[in-house]
Amino acid sequence: MKKVIKVLSLVSLVGTVVSITGCGESTVSFQNDVRPILAENCSGCHQQGGEGFNASGLSVVTYEELMKGTKPAGGEQRGQIVVPGDTTSSTLMRLVEGRADPSIRMPHGKEPLNEKDVVVLRKWIEQGAQNN
Repeated sequence: MKKVIKVLSLVSLVGTVVSITGCGESTVSFQNDVRPILAENCSGCHQQGGEGFNASGLSVVTYEELMKGTKPAGGEQRGQIVVPGDTTSSTLMRLVEGRADPSIRMPHGKEPLNEKDVVVLRKWIEQGAQNN
């Protein structure tokens, strides 16, 4: 009986350690997690012919277009909207969190993104903003 209790205690301890440490942070997928957020909240304006696209040159319809950034101002380089691994420097996060200028918080003229969606975008950028 003592042996059974020891084995059960050990199994319980291992289970607790695994549940606390987990198997690492789950990977955020552009296709499965990020793209639906952008499609629902951003691509209405930020696609070819949309008001946001016409103003900024930014399309969020595909990964490649998102990573291309905004149109150049005065012949300068395109404005990078996502800086892989750096949410502080990523304009996308500054705009959806209202850190750039509250008057241009995105999505413009709509309710702010819910916290769950903001966290998904943040984690995706922190994880390197992969096209996965």
